[in-house]
Amino acid sequence: MTQELFRKLPKVDKLLKETTFLELIETEGYPSVYNATSETIQEFRKNISNGLISDFTPDDIFKTIINKIKIKSEFNLKKIINGTGTIIHTNLGRSVFSKKNAAHIAEILTGYSNLEYDLETGKRGSRYSLVEDLICEITGAESALVVNNNAAAVLLCLDEFSKNSEVIVSRGELVEIGGSFRIPDIMSISGSKLVEVGTTNRTHDYDYENAITDNTSLLLKVHTSNYKISGFTKEISREEIVELGKKHNIITMEDLGSGVLVDFSNYGLKKEPTVFDVLKSGMDIITFSGDKLLGGPQCGIIIGKKTLIERLKKNQLLRAFRVCKMTLSSLEVLFHEYYDEKSAVKNIPTLSLILEAPEDVYTRAKSLKSLLNENDIEADIIESFAMIGGGSMPEETIPSFALSFPTFNSVSLERELRTGENPIVGRVQNNCFFLDMKTILKDDFEIILNRLLDVSRG
Repeated sequence: MTQELFRKLPKVDKLLKETTFLELIETEGYPSVYNATSETIQEFRKNISNGLISDFTPDDIFKTIINKIKIKSEFNLKKIINGTGTIIHTNLGRSVFSKKNAAHIAEILTGYSNLEYDLETGKRGSRYSLVEDLICEITGAESALVVNNNAAAVLLCLDEFSKNSEVIVSRGELVEIGGSFRIPDIMSISGSKLVEVGTTNRTHDYDYENAITDNTSLLLKVHTSNYKISGFTKEISREEIVELGKKHNIITMEDLGSGVLVDFSNYGLKKEPTVFDVLKSGMDIITFSGDKLLGGPQCGIIIGKKTLIERLKKNQLLRAFRVCKMTLSSLEVLFHEYYDEKSAVKNIPTLSLILEAPEDVYTRAKSLKSLLNENDIEADIIESFAMIGGGSMPEETIPSFALSFPTFNSVSLERELRTGENPIVGRVQNNCFFLDMKTILKDDFEIILNRLLDVSRG
C-alpha cells in the first residue's frame, strides 16, 4: 500500500507544466509556486513513510500547495485587535496613530520629500531642523534633537558628556527599561564610570555631593516611570541636583522615560512629571520617549541647553542613531496637535483612550454586545480595569468594561482568536476569556463578529 502511494506522488516538474499550475505561476510567480510544490511533495512523502496518510487525491496536493503559497505571501507584521485593556502595549506596537498622522506619513513615503533639502536656499539641509523649532516651541526648551529611541538618546548623551569620566546616580534609580536593557549597562557601553550613591529606598543631596570628584562630569536623575518604591523613602529632588550642578559646574541630566506633555492630575489621574516640570527645574538635558505617553512614533527626544545639544549634533554616534522620514513626518503631526491641549487630548489616540470616560467605554461595550447578540453570540458585560502600559504609571489602573463569552471554552477561544486571520488578543483571568473594551475601537466590531462566528461554527 505504501509503495502504491509513493507511485501516486507526481513529479514536481510534471506538475508545473499542467494548465492549473501554469495559471498559478502567472499570478504568484515561478519561485513561489515551485517552492510550495516541492515542499508539498516532500511533506506528502514523509507522511506516507510515517503512516500518516492512507490515501490522497491530486486535489489534496493542490490545496496544500495553495495554502502554503497563501501563508508565505502573508506579512509577518500585521494589524491586530487589542482586547487586553493595556493602552500602550509594548508587545502590540505601543501608541496607535491617528488617521491624520497615518495619512501624512503615507503622503511623505509615497513620494519624494525635503528630508535633507533646504527649499529656501536650494542646498542641502538637515533632517533634524524639520522638527527642532516645533519641539522647542511646544516644550519651551532652548534646543532639541531626535534620535531613534530613548535608550539611544541616553547613550548619545553619556558618550558625549561623560565618556571616560564619572556619572553619579541614585541606587534607587538604576532602572531596567525592558528587554534586559539596564541603565548601568548603557553607561558601561558609553565608557562612563557609574558612581552609585544612596540606598535603594533613600538618597539625600549630601550623597551626591560627597561623591563628586574632579572626574565627575554628569549628575544623572532617572525617572522611575515603570516602578514605584513606597514606604520609608527619600529621593533627591531635581532642583537639588540642579543646584549641585551649578555649584560644582557639572552638567545635570534627567532620563524622563515616558515623557508626557499633559498634566494627568488635571483629569483625575495621579500626577506624572511632565516635560515642562523637568524643564522648569533647570535640568541641562532631558531625554524621553516619543511612543509612550507622548503618543507618537518610536524615537528618543533630547531637549535642553543649546550649547549642549550642539555638541550632540557633532557626535559621531548620531549617524547611527538618526531617524528616518517616517518618524519625522509622524512626529511633526503629533507636536502640531500639542499647540492646543484640548486638541491633543481629543485627537491623539493614546491620550484620548487614557482619559476616556468609563461611561463611554460602557456604551461601546453595549453596542458590541448588541451586535453579537443579534447574531446569536452570547456575551456579557463585566467590570474590568485597564492599564496604561508601556512602562508608564504602573500604579494607575483605569476603570473599564469588558465582554466575556460564557458559551465558549476560554482557553480554546483565546487561542483561536489569537492565531487566526485578523488576530484578536484578549485576556484570560479566573478561567474567563474577555475582551477589554478600553482598547477596542468601533472599527473593530465587524471583525470581532466575524471571527466569533467562525469559531462558533467550528
